Amino acid sequence: MTARFTGRVALVTGGGAGLGRATALAFAREGATVVVAGRGAGALEETVKLIEDEGGRADAVTADVTGSQDVARLVATTVERHGGLHIAFNNAGVLEAGPLADMDEAAWERQLAVNLTGVFHCMKHEIAHMRRNGGGVIVNTASNVGAHMRLPFMGAYAATKAAVSALTRAAAKEYAGEGIRVNAISPGPLDTPMSMLPGETESDRAERMKDALPAGRVGTLAEAASAVLWLASPEAAFTLGHDLVVDGGAAA
Repeated sequence: MTARFTGRVALVTGGGAGLGRATALAFAREGATVVVAGRGAGALEETVKLIEDEGGRADAVTADVTGSQDVARLVATTVERHGGLHIAFNNAGVLEAGPLADMDEAAWERQLAVNLTGVFHCMKHEIAHMRRNGGGVIVNTASNVGAHMRLPFMGAYAATKAAVSALTRAAAKEYAGEGIRVNAISPGPLDTPMSMLPGETESDRAERMKDALPAGRVGTLAEAASAVLWLASPEAAFTLGHDLVVDGGAAA
């Protein structure tokens, strides 16, 4: 355990699995009190247990980022239980791939609601608290498939993530003068089920990535989490409105 975030309260949405869980663990290892949020109480409690087993401090709050009032409750609960909100990692997201002409409109709406409107809701309520309480740091999850590159059958997802990148930059300029730093991370393929094709095994994916990425492999969750922690840390104090691409060179 290190002390880079001692005394800080960090909120992580999508904290029940994947990058959200890995980043919550990383924040806790560096001294933060971590609140993990998402729709599945069981998965959130698993994250809390993992953190507590390592000696960290964590809490779980069920919330749906697609609802503004639910997010307002999430922020208020975080502040009431832990005395503040200093860092927010807005990471909840969904991916539904497919050709645009054949895509169910409900799939478009789901991705828009979670990936973009959900980030808007989170930023709206997080910023409202932070600007009253001396500032804070926000990191949003965009994607290398968005503002940085395009892939077929991922147009809807890419559109939402490109919009997150734009929203991040705009908010950074709006609130820098109030002590709020806003940045984004754009991961490429990570070691999660989201990076696997239907019916693909991990061995199949590893073979495919040898040629698909300059790095020759998918990224680890720890590598992506480290990038989030750097953006949230004092070391990145002069970094505002940045979209940090962590993708093994795919978008280079």
